[in-house]
Amino acid sequence: SVKIEKADDTLTTGSVTEEKISLAGEATEEANNPRKEIYLDPVYFDFDSYILRADARDTLTRNFRWLSENKLTRVIIEGHADERGSDEYNLALAEKRAIAAKRYIETLGVNPDRLQTISYGENKPTMTGHDETSWAKNRRVEFVIAE
Repeated sequence: SVKIEKADDTLTTGSVTEEKISLAGEATEEANNPRKEIYLDPVYFDFDSYILRADARDTLTRNFRWLSENKLTRVIIEGHADERGSDEYNLALAEKRAIAAKRYIETLGVNPDRLQTISYGENKPTMTGHDETSWAKNRRVEFVIAE
């Protein structure tokens, strides 16, 4: 069994790892592709954790700025997990990740009525490999513009 920490006061604290996921190159490609409309960046998490790392807080702050300029936009915050762990555990962990991201953005000043969370657990991987590179990309929260 895997232990989950209590998150009340720890959502915005956590370790900064040397292994940050860099999306700078991908962001440049997306900015140059007018057909792809991506406004909000995903947030990544360490294994078995929903604590927001420093890079996650930076990403959420950028997402907050976009949301501040687009005040009528509603967002669905999707929580995801890698394939390790039971379905039930991964759904719960992914939900905690989505809630952590939502709470952080709320503390910056976004109206909570504009934000909705949903957990997909391991059911919607962004990468299908069975290695640390794939798992790291699948431990994420994504922001989807609500129609």
